[in-house]
Amino acid sequence: MPDSSERPAPVSLRQALWFWLRLGLISFGGPAGQIALMHEELVVRRRWLSERRFLHALNYCMLLPGPEAQQLATYIGWLMHRTWGGVIAGALFVLPSLLILIALSWVYLVFGDVPLVAGIFYGIKPAVTAIVVQAAWRIGGRVLRNARLWAIAAAAFVAIFALQLPFPLIVLGAALLGYIGGRLAPQHFALGAGHGEKGGAHAPALIDDDTRLAHTHFRSGRLVLILLIGALLWLLPMGLLTLAFGWQGTLTQMGWFFTKAALLTFGGAYAVLPYVYQGAIDHYGWLTPRQMIDGLALGETTPGPLIMVVAFVAFVGAYDQPLFGGDSAFVSGALAAALVTWFTFLPSFLFILAGGPLVESTHGQLQFTAPLTGITAAVVGVIVNLALFFAYHVLWPQGFAGEFDGVSALITLGAGVALLGFKRGVIETLLACALVGLVVRLLG
Repeated sequence: MPDSSERPAPVSLRQALWFWLRLGLISFGGPAGQIALMHEELVVRRRWLSERRFLHALNYCMLLPGPEAQQLATYIGWLMHRTWGGVIAGALFVLPSLLILIALSWVYLVFGDVPLVAGIFYGIKPAVTAIVVQAAWRIGGRVLRNARLWAIAAAAFVAIFALQLPFPLIVLGAALLGYIGGRLAPQHFALGAGHGEKGGAHAPALIDDDTRLAHTHFRSGRLVLILLIGALLWLLPMGLLTLAFGWQGTLTQMGWFFTKAALLTFGGAYAVLPYVYQGAIDHYGWLTPRQMIDGLALGETTPGPLIMVVAFVAFVGAYDQPLFGGDSAFVSGALAAALVTWFTFLPSFLFILAGGPLVESTHGQLQFTAPLTGITAAVVGVIVNLALFFAYHVLWPQGFAGEFDGVSALITLGAGVALLGFKRGVIETLLACALVGLVVRLLG
């Protein structure tokens, strides 16, 4: 960790690459857990960027379709090391998850059981619940500075928990309230100083509130170039798939279907799962309802975005219908999983690399930042809802009618004490809980 009174030393692309790879391997807990982990590592511990820059980037990613945590990693990588930094950060956030899911999908189809993995993740799930609570605590403590922002957070929680309103509608409502609040009471909708603040000052970050980066300036020529490259990166593989297998071919239809899914994932993976469920099971018949549920469980207990469940869907769909003959089941499944991942995440990279300069130009302009402050307040309420959702499924795995899981409750409590009481790191807490879970399952 850098000295709290000095600006951190510059970070090379090689150093950043190893960090993003490490993050991709341990980014459990869905978007809230992953955002909490990035906040802890990048803002609090390493101080690679300030609180305001982190929240500004996060608010933009929350507005986009697609996995916000992966987009946030891409955004921060781009801020630090230009286009290649963003590509590396975003890709390494996904690649470990893809490789793990391909392996687990094969094990699932061949052996039907993964007891060792189940034991490890029996301990990780309660820890994830504690991590999500920590995320709500930390972000809320920095953002909810007055009664108006508390009210937005509470309203967002009620909207998603009790009224079950769609996440995009909550974001839109929070942005509108932030805009109105910025006009009527601007002093209540300006983000305060960053982490470690004391009397308005905060420990300097490598990319601080007022740091100006030449490559973040908006240029129309660069925007057109990024969009053209993105169109080519979509059209080329889609064209090759159409030539090789026809438009109705399994891989071609998977590419088209998951491109549409990627553009509909406002509000995270849970918002698009009904669409994937309906298309993959009812329309295409790529897998059964039971397999879809098992795939979601694998997606929730592996690092990376939850939307990576699409890799499982593609693997199962191609494995059961080998593209190159009966002996090519694994190759067909792996190829399908890789292609679907490409089509699912390509739009996310384009949103960040094309839109990032426009977002960076809004720093310090209240008419732009006030709506984002409103969104951040709403996100706190949404994260609290997610924590309750996780706690319910972890502590009552068969529902309220089933038994209460006391061991999981103890692991959750222990993780919470470690994170909030003893200020232990997220990674070491996850590893300790995974070990406890494995021991409990082996002895049970």
